[in-house]
Amino acid sequence: MTYRLTQYAHGGGCACKIPPGELESIVAALSTPRAPVDAPTEQSGRDHSPTADLDAAPRLLVGLDTGDDAAVVDIGGPSALVMTTDFFAPVVDDAYDWGRIAAANALSDVYAMGGRPVIALNLLGWPRGVLPMELAAEVLRGGADITAQACCHLAGGHSVDDPEPKYGLAVTGLVDPAHLMRNDTGRAGFPLTLTKPLGVGVLNNRHKATAEVFPAAIASMTTLNRDAATAAIAAGVRCATDVTGFGLLGHLHKLARASGVTAIIDPAAVPYLDGVRDSAAAGYVSGGTHRNLDWVAPHVDISRDAELLADPQTSGGLLLVGEVPGHPVIGELVPRREHTVVVR
Repeated sequence: MTYRLTQYAHGGGCACKIPPGELESIVAALSTPRAPVDAPTEQSGRDHSPTADLDAAPRLLVGLDTGDDAAVVDIGGPSALVMTTDFFAPVVDDAYDWGRIAAANALSDVYAMGGRPVIALNLLGWPRGVLPMELAAEVLRGGADITAQACCHLAGGHSVDDPEPKYGLAVTGLVDPAHLMRNDTGRAGFPLTLTKPLGVGVLNNRHKATAEVFPAAIASMTTLNRDAATAAIAAGVRCATDVTGFGLLGHLHKLARASGVTAIIDPAAVPYLDGVRDSAAAGYVSGGTHRNLDWVAPHVDISRDAELLADPQTSGGLLLVGEVPGHPVIGELVPRREHTVVVR
């Protein structure tokens, strides 16, 4: 029997993320509180509140404040610790390809920080009474092949019986603090570089509706961002993010907002996969695109149709502040204006 995995999920890939506006409202209260210096102590003279030992913990270099791609902790010495996790429902019907895509997508957050993944753990939700476990094994095989390609250990993980199939990784990596790329260090006068073409969201939506397979989209989603990150670091880039579920406009808005600048985008310079424009014109635009547009609308000056710029990407490319050989420049950063992003 042939199983179409995308038919067992209400959404797929990064397009099924919680809408960015809703997400920001629920994580806003998660900033770590600090105990007052003169807070009263208990019998031993020591503060036993939940935050009492935070001052003794390793210094957090990147946390929740700017909505960056991963958390980074200074552990002393030449390397800092990078931690992230990502998982989602099937974005393609083939189990092995889904595993590869999900793993590449999870590893991308480490590359977006300028780091290298060291060890990963599987995260698997599986409807064991509905789909055969042999398919789950194929998903895990795909993840294992991608982590091996990344020279990253894959050691165990966690699984649950879930009504909807889901897969991803929890990833730990290392980064040289001197080469750390983050989303709040963008400066006016620098170009914007994009390392993968857009449009996988549209093509994945068409795949789910029609079962048509788009090899170029699968190839893009299973390509690691490792080489792009290495080239960016060599070019001196220190501000970056990856383009995933919030689309190019959403992730660029977050970068510009965090950096206190405005991004100018030339839509004619943005690359797309073959077939994307025709598929969008045929109506294969995901609901995630409209949610992304609704979120960024108050912050973006759009002088033309920008629907594809909000297309949710799964395992998308890196958006880099700086010019990197071999990749297109799609715009630039300028001093802050009324809007965070301007589409020319």
